[in-house]
Amino acid sequence: MAQVTDQTVARRPLQRPAAAPIRAMTRTSRSGLALRVLGAISLLVMGAIHLEQYFRVHYSGIPTIGPLFALNFAGAAAVALLLLLPTGRNRVLGSLLAIGGIMMAVTSFVFLFVSEHQRLFGFQEHGYRLAIIIALTAEAAATVFLASYLSVLLRRR
Repeated sequence: MAQVTDQTVARRPLQRPAAAPIRAMTRTSRSGLALRVLGAISLLVMGAIHLEQYFRVHYSGIPTIGPLFALNFAGAAAVALLLLLPTGRNRVLGSLLAIGGIMMAVTSFVFLFVSEHQRLFGFQEHGYRLAIIIALTAEAAATVFLASYLSVLLRRR
C-alpha cells in the first residue's frame, strides 16, 4: 500500500467536483418534468370541461359541435396521458406531444372565439359562463406550459 505524503498530494492536479454539472442537468430535467406535468393537467382540465358540457349541457345533441366536444375530450386525454409517461429521454416524442397539446388548446380557444362572434357549424355560443372561463384558462395554461416544455426540450443537447 502506498503512503500518501504532502509531496504526492501537491503533485496531483486540481480537479473540479463532478457534482456541479449533474446538479444543473437535474434542475433542467426537473423543470421540464414540472412543465410537462402541468401541461398534461391543463389538457385534462380542458378535456374534462368539454366532456362535462357534452353530457351536462347536452352538447351531445348538437350536430358537428357535439362530436367535436367528445373528440376534444378524447384527444386531450390521450395527449395528456402520453405526456405523463416518462418521455423525458425522447426529445422527438416529447416535442410532438407538446406541439399536439398546444395545437389542441389553441384550436379550442379559436373555435370558441369564432362561435362567440358568428355561427360555427350552425351553432353560436352566448356568454361566458363558469365552464367557458375554466376551459379558456386551461387552454391558455396548457399553451404556456407546453410551449415552455418544448423550449426546454429543444435546448437540451
